[in-house]
Amino acid sequence: MSPVFPMLTVLSMFYYMCLRRRARTATRGEMNSRRAIESNTRALPINVEIVQYAKEVLDFSSHYGSENSMSYTMWNLAGIPNVYPSSGDFTQTAVFRTYGTWWDHCPSARLPFKRTPPTFCSQDYVELAFEEPVYPTAVHILETYHPGAVVRILACSANPYSQNPPAEVRWEILWSEAPTKVNGPQARQFTPCIKQINFPTNLIRLEVNSSLLDYYTELDAVVLHGVKERPVLSLKTSMIDMNDIDEDEDEEKYGCGMDTLNKQFSIVTLREWPTNGYFDKLPYELIQLILSHLTVPDLCRLAQTCKLLYQHCCDPLQYIHLSLQPYWARINDTSLEYLQSRCTLIQWLNLSWTGNRGAISVSGFSRFLNFCGSELVRLELSCGHFLNETCLEVITEMCPNLQELNLSSCDKIPPQAFNHIAKVGSLKRLILYRTKVEQTALLSILNFCSELQHLSLGSCVMIEDYDLIASMMGAKCKKLRSLDLWRCKNITESGIAELASGCQLLEELDLGWCPTLQSSTGCFTNLARKLPNLQKLFLTANRSVCDTDIEELAANCTRLRQLDILGTRMVSPASLRKLLESCKDLSLLDVSFCSQIDNRVVLELNANFPNVFIKKSFTQ
Repeated sequence: MSPVFPMLTVLSMFYYMCLRRRARTATRGEMNSRRAIESNTRALPINVEIVQYAKEVLDFSSHYGSENSMSYTMWNLAGIPNVYPSSGDFTQTAVFRTYGTWWDHCPSARLPFKRTPPTFCSQDYVELAFEEPVYPTAVHILETYHPGAVVRILACSANPYSQNPPAEVRWEILWSEAPTKVNGPQARQFTPCIKQINFPTNLIRLEVNSSLLDYYTELDAVVLHGVKERPVLSLKTSMIDMNDIDEDEDEEKYGCGMDTLNKQFSIVTLREWPTNGYFDKLPYELIQLILSHLTVPDLCRLAQTCKLLYQHCCDPLQYIHLSLQPYWARINDTSLEYLQSRCTLIQWLNLSWTGNRGAISVSGFSRFLNFCGSELVRLELSCGHFLNETCLEVITEMCPNLQELNLSSCDKIPPQAFNHIAKVGSLKRLILYRTKVEQTALLSILNFCSELQHLSLGSCVMIEDYDLIASMMGAKCKKLRSLDLWRCKNITESGIAELASGCQLLEELDLGWCPTLQSSTGCFTNLARKLPNLQKLFLTANRSVCDTDIEELAANCTRLRQLDILGTRMVSPASLRKLLESCKDLSLLDVSFCSQIDNRVVLELNANFPNVFIKKSFTQ
């Protein structure tokens, strides 16, 4: 019997280690879908489950709709479903601005930042407030068209309706997954298995990636299930995940691990080693190249191993391009302060989505740019709601070499603040999508920033006269290559004529949902004749586009790659055939809701031109 007891001892220790690890992860709320206990799990004590729809949409990065309408806007996510369980393209749903990879293959596409962790693939987000804070037990997302875009669901500890803001705002990932391709555009209720968290929440954030979709995803409503009292898990296990024995905490690597990032930035006492092994034999440049493949948290961890690697990990050459967007939930003033000494040579900086709810102060942002802004060439600040006039003034003073500035969806910046941008005469790219820029400030920017090559003014509703703006562009911005005028309400054929005459290098032009443009004035034929370099042209929802316009594009714009004529009633299959035969590089053609282009025609065109993605949307 004696050999049995050592075996029992080993098995007992093994079982003890498994349960101890399981209990530890449960305490931290790490019971995600991959690590969940397989069976016989229940919550004790049993609470009455509260089911609630979103009360309010607090924030979002983009939407297809207008700022002055409800059609296709994120605000449709508030309240009960409008469409579900129906499938199809409906104006009462929430739709983001982009889909697919088309935006990555046009002249205005930006180069990606290196060192982006593989777990971060979010492109857009929306934040929803609910009436009652609860411990979430389920999240239902009602998707009505082209589902599959949601890649992360997060919960926040801050109550948006509380009069007393918390000293610390925490975000926890309830569920995350890489983008997946869903077969078919039909509606579905998406209910991923979420992990438990140790705080109640009434603020849920959805992050999406639409790169694998064939069309815009449409969301109808979000349902939050939860209980008022914190559940206590009863551990009655019938199966132990063997990966728990030796697997690293992947979810901590890019999530909770960032909680200690500020400490990792700080100087630590490093162990003295008599030798650095083979690292002593490697050239300095080779070690730098190896470390350039690490993410920011990994770089900080490695810096704590020895003095040699600390020196390499803190070298400013490692931080020439720095994206903090993947860690938006953890970045604050302290993070920026610790990074200052490492970012003296920084040229590209991405602070998009960071700093909201008081995480970054105006003074903290100003100190960082004062110390690190002199070499900045590219600055991404999308959805930075901490930005105000002082911040823009600091940017223009501290960043004399700035060439690219992204203020997309920075809708808290006051209109008068945009005047400061005119001081940055070296600007080549300016993104003002969904901002409150006014006409006077924009005219000043166009007058002094004559090097502009890429300009986005989509959904800028406070500009009174787009014809005047277009005239100034034609006179001053001769190098303009891409222009986004999505949903500008008052540009006419006069402004288009000035633009086409003065900006003949244009390769990309978005005139989607511009209702004041009429084909009968000749504005579209004028564009086709004056802009032979066009590669992307969006005339979305312009009902007047006709065969003459398409034939002019076929004759003059043979480099065309993307064309959106959604909603026109006057384009025939014959003119589309001429376009497809002439424009050999065409890859995207959206003919959704074009009354003369039925499914039979689309099938025929797809058969004859297989390299072109021809989109025909529908409504049931």
